[in-house]
Amino acid sequence: MNTCMIYTAVGGPEEARKLAKMLVSEQLVACVNIVDGATSVYRWEGKVQSSEESLLIAKTTNAQRDTAIERLNDLHSYDTPCIVAYDMSAGVPEYLNWLASETGSS
Repeated sequence: MNTCMIYTAVGGPEEARKLAKMLVSEQLVACVNIVDGATSVYRWEGKVQSSEESLLIAKTTNAQRDTAIERLNDLHSYDTPCIVAYDMSAGVPEYLNWLASETGSS
């Protein structure tokens, strides 16, 4: 089964929960892990900056990947969000089957 994880960072817990619920309720992803309290250091507009963020790791099928990324990008509060997908090369078959069934990809 072709599955992947979609990673992004958002401005905080409220945005993280809103986006996670939307992705799951629309069956674009099966599950989202939220990690609050991450510190990001980056260069933006010529300056080194730092901010507190929440991280999202969403699990889905490759069939839903592009639609999930597009939806996430449309609703994201950042001008240029980091939204990237990583292929999952293997996993517990029962989990992967559940993931497919929750995204309408089975």
